[in-house]
Amino acid sequence: MTAPDGFALNQQTVRQWSLPDLVSGCVEAGVRSVGLWREPVRAYGPAAAARLLRAAGLDVSSLCRGGFLTAPGPAARTEALADNRAAVDEAAVLGAGTLVLVSGGLPPGSRDLAGARERVADALAELGPYAAACGVRLAIEPLHPMYASDRCVVSTLRQALDLAERFPADEVGVVVDTYHLWWDDTVAGELERAARGGRIAAFQLADWVTPLPEGVLLGRGQLGDGCVDLRWFHERVRAAGFTGPAEVEIFSERLWRRAGAEVLAEVLERYRAHVL
Repeated sequence: MTAPDGFALNQQTVRQWSLPDLVSGCVEAGVRSVGLWREPVRAYGPAAAARLLRAAGLDVSSLCRGGFLTAPGPAARTEALADNRAAVDEAAVLGAGTLVLVSGGLPPGSRDLAGARERVADALAELGPYAAACGVRLAIEPLHPMYASDRCVVSTLRQALDLAERFPADEVGVVVDTYHLWWDDTVAGELERAARGGRIAAFQLADWVTPLPEGVLLGRGQLGDGCVDLRWFHERVRAAGFTGPAEVEIFSERLWRRAGAEVLAEVLERYRAHVL
């Protein structure tokens, strides 16, 4: 059975698969688009990965991740900017038009959220033109507030848009991830705002299960197992003019312990039942 149009599989959902296994598994299931992560791509080699994907006819919906731009001090800033330029270069080699950015958390001992967000903006001012010249769009991903201290000081779609709208839309957009945004009662209005500016660069799907089975990082739920209205998000993101694929991105030890083909088949079944 062929995967539905507009579906993409994020590499982390089937982390147990090597990159060649991911490619062959997606081809077998009729999946035409994949979201990739830098670590396995770098281990395989970006140019070799690009050749593998092209030979299989697979598109790359996004590359994750850049970011971590909140550290103060010139040395840390220089290092972060260099790593993000490298991430842009890798995305360009893969043909990924979107590089997902996780902004970074508070530096040790800091309580200055506003200052940390300003450092993200300063970095975007330098990285945006470089990315655009490479044919890559930076995409700010707001993460659930539980990550604000150590991983991402951008917690809401409003905060992400406040940052993105300082820059041209072809340079900086935002990520809509159901796992991170389902709780926010302002998200409908912010999706309309994103639509007006053409700011949605990526759309990702996972469910929220309580209690989180493996902690905040690895506790994402299989589609339909939790409390997120996935169909509501899908309808409104499409109404907002986003035409790219919807990536299923589930960090779950439970899924990683299973056979990858079995997980993908279940994801496709759940996607049809709970998203479309």
